[in-house]
Amino acid sequence: MNSESKPDSFTSRAAELIRNIPKGRVATYGQIAGMAGEPRGAREVVRVLNTQKDLPWHRVLAAGGRITLPGPGGVLQRKLLEAEGVRFDAEGSIPLALHQWRGPAFTPGR
Repeated sequence: MNSESKPDSFTSRAAELIRNIPKGRVATYGQIAGMAGEPRGAREVVRVLNTQKDLPWHRVLAAGGRITLPGPGGVLQRKLLEAEGVRFDAEGSIPLALHQWRGPAFTPGR
């Protein structure tokens, strides 16, 4: 399967969604996968982040707003998010109700 060659591939859709996450907002791996058309494709989102280095990787988190990168990577992710105004709770998670990006078509109250 060569998903890279098709312009409307999961990889290109996921990458475009990740590029559109605004500063100060976050999304989960599963959320991006679902928006890109593969609701069970969270691991594929990780692959996209690992292969496309120009994406704002720090804005994509595990379910529940958790940073799961070990060691220095997780520390850097938290620092980058805090610099964008993202707050963490006492357990070290991001309150998604405050910071979750709802996607390009989301309109509050709709």
